[in-house]
Amino acid sequence: MITTQKPIGQILKEMELVTEGQVQEAIAIQREQGGAVGRILVELGYVTEEEVLLALGAQVGMEVVNLEEIQIPKEVCEKISPTMAKVYKIMPIKFENNILTVAMADPLNVNVLDDLRFLLNCEVQGAVSNEDAVNKAIEMNYGGQADTVDDLIAQIGKSTEGMELTPVDEKGKAIDISSLEALANTTPVIKLLNLILLQAIKDHASDIHFEPFEKEFKVRYRVDGVLYEMMPPPLHLALGLISRIKVMANLDISETRLPQDGRILLAIGGRPIDLRVSTLPTMFGESVVMRVLDRSVVSLDLDNIGLREDEFNLLKTLINLPHGIIIVTGPTGSGKTTTLYSCLNFVNEIQYKIITTEDPVEYDLTGIIQCQLNEDIGVSYAACLRSILRQDPDIILVGEIRDLETSQIAIEAALTGHIVFTTLHTNDAPSAITRMIDLGVEPFLITATLEAIVAQRLVRKICLKCKDEFEPTEEMLMELSLTLDDVKGKKFCYGKGCSNCNNTGYRGRMAIFEIMLVSEKVKNLVMENASNEKIRHAALEQGMRGLRASGLLAIYDGMTTIEEVVRETLFT
Repeated sequence: MITTQKPIGQILKEMELVTEGQVQEAIAIQREQGGAVGRILVELGYVTEEEVLLALGAQVGMEVVNLEEIQIPKEVCEKISPTMAKVYKIMPIKFENNILTVAMADPLNVNVLDDLRFLLNCEVQGAVSNEDAVNKAIEMNYGGQADTVDDLIAQIGKSTEGMELTPVDEKGKAIDISSLEALANTTPVIKLLNLILLQAIKDHASDIHFEPFEKEFKVRYRVDGVLYEMMPPPLHLALGLISRIKVMANLDISETRLPQDGRILLAIGGRPIDLRVSTLPTMFGESVVMRVLDRSVVSLDLDNIGLREDEFNLLKTLINLPHGIIIVTGPTGSGKTTTLYSCLNFVNEIQYKIITTEDPVEYDLTGIIQCQLNEDIGVSYAACLRSILRQDPDIILVGEIRDLETSQIAIEAALTGHIVFTTLHTNDAPSAITRMIDLGVEPFLITATLEAIVAQRLVRKICLKCKDEFEPTEEMLMELSLTLDDVKGKKFCYGKGCSNCNNTGYRGRMAIFEIMLVSEKVKNLVMENASNEKIRHAALEQGMRGLRASGLLAIYDGMTTIEEVVRETLFT
């Protein structure tokens, strides 16, 4: 077998696919323009992508297989579910001595093998094939099969009926760790958890909830801000599923009395997926919530977060200010982090030093220094922010202002020539000023540093595949405080429901914004300790568009529905 140390050009040369002169030509282009030698040889027309792929497999020490010549036993196919095979682009070809061999479309994606070891609880090794051959083998061996959570739960319910899978946990007695580990590694538990994770990620879920009750075990997942329930798994699998999650997240499976936090890193279909795991003891066992951080479904581009043209231009101006504080506010799950990351990405250029302090760091941003908080060892927002100021930054992101100390250091940073982005949990833009005063910040410091407050909400977008126009009734318009005369010539849409949107009528979400500039008039009101209402009224007079008004524009654009805007905004 060719050793892993050999360069790709040498391997292709030994395979008699290229000449020495062609390899040297590719290396010369690589020195000038960068890029991989294999990719350059393909672009020059000397080799095909398939030939490079086979050479890459040889480079990493995997055997090369021809799937058309392999008869795969049915019991080997059953080791991998149809969904898993399609998502990971793999085909199981051999299972011997508890080692599963899978043909891979991308031999360099070694994370796939790590994931499969995690998910299948056996040793997995790779073999090299090309993507077309893998897809054909999946189609031939699995056909139109597609496993669903409901089907699997029904099968497991029948096959495990009457089985005693749950160890007894009497009060005052410790749970036997070996029993929990054995339970976590049972086939029904592994298969069910794999499928729940794959299904949730495929449906772009943001959270997966595992909730134990006295007589049932619920599994729900949140898509576009709304929770949907899966068919409840058998109650006797509850402890096994929870234990399996804790094992994967490197948590203490014997500790069931204290909350725990962990993370699971997966690469599904070539996409890195970060699962943040939180456990919470309840009366009937541990409740577990997994936060799904999938970078591929989140756009961190300022152009794509839902800003209207005037809002986009205003935010660009604010981002490019030389100093000051910009606050993004809204309830939990309103997209504040995505907006802040998009702002940082927009100014992420070589001449700027950007440092963030977050709890937790949700997405890795290339070129930006990100600091993870750890309150247990004293790394708080305030402590971290003090150190950041000694790192010569130009732009700082403070994940959240929670207390007076953090707000004072953020103000100090703004006063000394830095732009500071941060978040607060308030219902609208003017409330952010009240909240800062409530924390103990002096009004004159607020007026000296605060430049703008961006309030936002997320509303579900109408599914493009089943969108249709309709005429709203007077009752519907009353919810928006509108009359039929107000909406003459306006367009209203809704989603009928189709397979693309799971019959909900919605697919994806968009943000609606309220951007309040801290003008001289607003500053004077802050110094006078004016009420929220007075500040809001002044901001509206100066051209601020409220959340409800932004929502109405999204309705008229045919992007969202009356129900969504009413649910997320108040009339102002």
